[in-house]
Order: sequence, then C-alpha cells, then structure tokens
Amino acid sequence: MTSNLERYAERHARAADVVMAAVLCALTVFGAQISTAESSPPENVWPARILAVVCGAAVLKSRSHPRAALVVTAAATAVMTGLDYLPSPLLLAPVIAALYWLAALTDSRTTAIYGYPTMAVLVATSLSAAPLGDNIMLRSAGTVLWLLLALALGGMSRFRRAYLESVQARASHAERTREEEARLRVAEERMRIARELHDAVAHHMAVANAQAGTAAHLATTHPEQARKILTDLVGTTSSALLELSATVSVLRETGDPEAGSLEPTPGLGRLPELVAGCESAGLTVTVTTEGRVRPLSPGVDLTAYRIIQEALTNATKHASDHAARVRLGYSDSRLLITVTNEGTAVTPSVPGGGYGLMGMRERAHSVGGDLRAGPRPEGGFEVATALPLQPRAQAEALAERQEENR
Repeated sequence: MTSNLERYAERHARAADVVMAAVLCALTVFGAQISTAESSPPENVWPARILAVVCGAAVLKSRSHPRAALVVTAAATAVMTGLDYLPSPLLLAPVIAALYWLAALTDSRTTAIYGYPTMAVLVATSLSAAPLGDNIMLRSAGTVLWLLLALALGGMSRFRRAYLESVQARASHAERTREEEARLRVAEERMRIARELHDAVAHHMAVANAQAGTAAHLATTHPEQARKILTDLVGTTSSALLELSATVSVLRETGDPEAGSLEPTPGLGRLPELVAGCESAGLTVTVTTEGRVRPLSPGVDLTAYRIIQEALTNATKHASDHAARVRLGYSDSRLLITVTNEGTAVTPSVPGGGYGLMGMRERAHSVGGDLRAGPRPEGGFEVATALPLQPRAQAEALAERQEENR
C-alpha cells in the first residue's frame, strides 16, 4: 500500500504537494488552538491563520527550493512561537516538512547549516515568550526531538534514493558489460570459424587446382602420371570436404547427433600427408627437424600444423621454383618453425599480406607465440614463428603449481 502511494505521489508530484500544503496549513491552524494546563493560546488566532497560509505556500516550493522553503516556514513558525503559541507537533508541522525535504534533497553539510540554527531559533523564541518553567520540556526538548526526527527521516530518504540509484547504475553497467562480452565472444567465434574455413578450403583448393592443372598438362604425354595425380586429387577433395564438414559442425546446436567432429583435429602428426599433397601438386617440400621432439598441447599442435599448411599453400601458389623447405626446431620451452622458398616469391596484394598471413598471426598470438612473414633479402619468402610448447594459460597454471609445490 505504501509503495503504491509513493509511486502515485511521484507520478503526480504537483497534486501531492498541493494536498500536503493544504493539510499542513490546517494542522498549523489547529495546532495554534492547543492549550495545556500550564498555558493557553492567545485569544487572537488571525496571526496564526495568516502565518499558516504563508507556511503552506512555502511548503509548495520545498521540492524545487528546499532552503528558501525552510527559511520562510522557520521564520513564520518563530513568529508564532514568539507570540506564545504552544510549539506542538501540529504547529511545527510545516517546519518539520521543510526540514525533511531539505535533508532529503541536499547534502549533510547543507542540512546541518540550515537545520541546527532553525532548532536554536525556534527553541529560543518559544522559551522567551513563555513564563519561566511554563511547559519548558515541550518548548525545548520536544521541539528539538520533532525537528531532529524530520532531519533523520529526510537523511534516510536521501540515502535510500542514492542506494537505489547506485543499484540501478550497477545493473545497467552489468547489462552493458554482458552485451559487450556477448558481442565480443560472437566476434571471436566468427573470426575463429572464418580462420578454420580459410585454412581448410584455401589449402585444399589451391592444391586441387595445381593437381588438376598438372594432370591436364600430362594427360596426353604421360597418361599414367596424370592418372596418379587425379587419384591424389580425389584424396585432396575428400580431405577438403571432411575438414569443411568438421568446421561447419561447430555451428550446429549442442546435442545434434551429427554435430560431433568428423575427423581428429589435425596436428604435426599429419605433416607427411600435407607434404605428400603439396608434392602431388608440383611443390617439392623438404622437412628437417632439429632438437629433441617434444609433445605439444592440442592447441599448439593445431596452430603449428595450420601455419605450415598456410605457408605451403602460399608457396604452392607463388613460389617460382616450386620448392619449399620446412624446419622444425625444438627447444626446452618453444617450437621454432620456418617455411622458406628460394625462388622469387610474389606476395599477395592485400595490405598486411592477405587473410592467410593475418590468420597465421592470429593463431600464433592466440597461444602466446609470435610470427614474422615477408620476403627474404637473398630472395624468396619466409614464414617464421615461435610457439610455446604449452599455451600461455596452461604454462602459467603449471608454473603456479610448481611454485606451490616448492
């Protein structure tokens, strides 16, 4: 019920203020007629009625001008207490309302500057107008307690409103943060899928195109060799379809029986197949390994394979000598990969090296590595990358566990 009244008062603030001013004016007039066994009100009530109307008019401006409203109501009430009207809660009602709005709408410092002098003035005028000992507790302690109650209620209202505003601000910030995180996750996932599709389609299609061109060239002069290349072409296109299907399957809903991976995630274990496919397309590939071969995490293994795959794809399309050299160098913590060709390389015209080089850099950075690609001073083209044996997050977790064990 209270919350309904509050919402109604907020929606119809002007009407609520008019009703409150009228009620306070009536209470002031009624309070001016209250008497006790020790004192009686003045016989002439017209000053109280006039001042009650002034107080009511001032209360109407409490929301927009709380300081001015308090000054006017306090002055009018001080005049009434100075005329020996008893400072009952009803007579003090306009000042109580003005103090409430002052405490609710301003800060603590302003409330203290205006509130405490108001109490002192009303207590002083009330005591000065009455004989010594006449209702002294009501005129002093009673006045202070009622005015302090107004200040306390106004302060509580201000703190409650500030708390609700902070809660709403936090909720709004959390909602914006969730939306930004969701957009970021969607963008990252789209980039990842685009990268996978590029790696799966671009390499196989480049190899298939080279195989088909070579087979067409040898069809009349070396039919057996052409037939072998066409057989390899079938394997290349089949591999392309399998990788494409496996990549697209991540777009399906969880629980789809056909959403599982159609083949194992590629890694350096499939490097011989990759080299064989490139050689069938006319690219001679030499692979050398330095250092003791160490196990790689699945993410680094896939990254290494994709980088080599993209580098050989570029060599298949652009290397003039139709030869490439792959070097794998294992150290204690990193895997160094270089893919070079000795002939004249024609780099892509897209700024930054095209989507292939961009995807290789993104893959290397995603596992905590780095990549450099560009023409060699002595001729040809080189792709060089350094990858950690374990992704950055796993390496940090392992270091933390080792530190704890110490």
